[in-house]
Amino acid sequence: MTADLTSTATFDFATVLSHAAAAYRGQRGTRPSAEIFVNALLQAEKSAKQQRLTYPFESLLGKWQLSFVTGTKKVRERGGILLGKGFYVPKFITVYVSFNATLSEDSGRGEIVNQIEFGPVLLKLTGPVQYSSKKNLLGFDFNHILISLFGRVVYNRPIRFGKVKIEDFYNQPIAKLPFFGFFLVTEDFIAARGRGGGLAFWIRET
Repeated sequence: MTADLTSTATFDFATVLSHAAAAYRGQRGTRPSAEIFVNALLQAEKSAKQQRLTYPFESLLGKWQLSFVTGTKKVRERGGILLGKGFYVPKFITVYVSFNATLSEDSGRGEIVNQIEFGPVLLKLTGPVQYSSKKNLLGFDFNHILISLFGRVVYNRPIRFGKVKIEDFYNQPIAKLPFFGFFLVTEDFIAARGRGGGLAFWIRET
């Protein structure tokens, strides 16, 4: 089943998230508070589970700017994980994630690029991904790092401490890899829960 952001069940959180995406770009008003934003993400996640929504790999392809994240902390008494308050990523630092299909989109195999820009410094990590549309899980691993300063590459080489070798990556169960579990995917923004339990929200680069 595909997402329907015009239905009554999804209207409230969809409105909050759409407004936040526009505000983050500077296109509309002020951003919702972190508390309201986290509640909207949790509503979206709950709705996706109830409706058993699935998203094809092709809907994730492209370049997305990270705009909101939450942390987590362990709760000793409960033996579990508690979701953090969350915050908007400051404008003086930009974080992008890109997903590209290396084979056919139906294969669910491709590449991830995680790029951080802070003033004249650019850090770029790349590696393979595998995607399960049945569970909306995208497993990934970084195996290459590039660092540039003022547009000049100063470091560019493979990462030796990647979890698995590239030839073995696609034989690994996604549950054993770092992964994102996507619960909301639109043309304008995407949201996911990471393996560690935190939430993340990206807007498409314009």
